[in-house]
Amino acid sequence: MAKKEVTVEEKLRALFDLQLIDSRVDEIKNVRGELPLEVEDLEDEVAGLNTRMEKLNDDLSQIDDNIKGKKILIEEAKTLIKKYNDQQKNVRNNREFNSLSKEVEFQELEIQLAEKHIKEFKAQIEQKKEVISETKEKLTERQTHLKHKKSELDDILKETEKEEQALIAKSEEFEKQIEERLVNAYKRIRGSVKNGLAVVPIERGASGGSYFTIPPQVQMEIAARKKIITDEHSGRILVDPNLANEEREKMAKIFSKI
Repeated sequence: MAKKEVTVEEKLRALFDLQLIDSRVDEIKNVRGELPLEVEDLEDEVAGLNTRMEKLNDDLSQIDDNIKGKKILIEEAKTLIKKYNDQQKNVRNNREFNSLSKEVEFQELEIQLAEKHIKEFKAQIEQKKEVISETKEKLTERQTHLKHKKSELDDILKETEKEEQALIAKSEEFEKQIEERLVNAYKRIRGSVKNGLAVVPIERGASGGSYFTIPPQVQMEIAARKKIITDEHSGRILVDPNLANEEREKMAKIFSKI
């Protein structure tokens, strides 16, 4: 049995139906708007703040270790001072006494330097704690904001996901009814126009969404539905208003069941 040939009118109807389905999917995506990107940006920001918190806490830990190291150095220096002072009591000459005095002086300088470093480290700790407090506050605020935005997105997804999936399946189903060459042309036009409208009806003598008037002769050819005609300005595929209205009514019934 020979395969029934698809008429140009049937092709135009199928293309306009496909456009109506894809436009409905676009509407659903527009409802979500920038939310998915906002959520992604917030997740990145929260992750960055968590990393910063970890780095700041590691810095604090390192400074604590540095202070401990300086305190050990001070205790060692004090032990050496005591040792040198005890040795000075048993020296045999001034040269040995002076040598030990220099050692004591050196250890005293080591203690002063270590105490200076400890003071600097403690100042760094206060500074770090201040930054940690600010970062923690910002992190809490961003986490709360993220939770709110995620909840908002989840609510929209719950409302629209089922319909979107059904429409995408319907779009694929309708694509199979149209020859590949036309589907590719449709997708190419859809990708090149801002609102994603590749198939539009004539409205008030012009291409839908356009201000360029279509000559009466071309309008008659479009209404005859004998060949696929594109708008010379936008490249969109054109259909007559009657066909568009009939297909809108038909697809509205399909949409109401999804």
